[in-house]
Amino acid sequence: MECKDVLVKLREKSGLSQQELADKLFVTRQAVSKWERGETTPSSDILKQLSSLFHVSIDTLLGSPCQRICQSCGMPLEEEIMGHDADGSVNENYCKWCFDGGKYLNDCTMDEMIDFCVDIMAKEGMDPEQARTHLQSVMPGLDRWKKV
Repeated sequence: MECKDVLVKLREKSGLSQQELADKLFVTRQAVSKWERGETTPSSDILKQLSSLFHVSIDTLLGSPCQRICQSCGMPLEEEIMGHDADGSVNENYCKWCFDGGKYLNDCTMDEMIDFCVDIMAKEGMDPEQARTHLQSVMPGLDRWKKV
């Protein structure tokens, strides 16, 4: 999906007119119209504002969502489960169960996180030993645990 299509979809989903969106961003309605027709692309500052307003990543706004994984637990990340920084902006690196409000929500070691995730994966039908082996190979490379 192209940026112009993403913007129209998000604006309409939020129930905003082009003028209402323009007012929130302190731009003209014509600027919003040009973005939605694909004549121009919002500046990086406007993309940041749109990301915060619509609670989506800038990658998504630009039409190229990529598959991300939580850098704490390794769970695949989708827009609706991403955590948030202290200022309320979307944090594209962590799920809302591991990180929100600019901080980690659980104070644990990597081994404790692996144990927790193995239990969840086993309840979803995965063999616990396969889950543990997978997590033990993935988690040390995640940002949260690289620092330790």
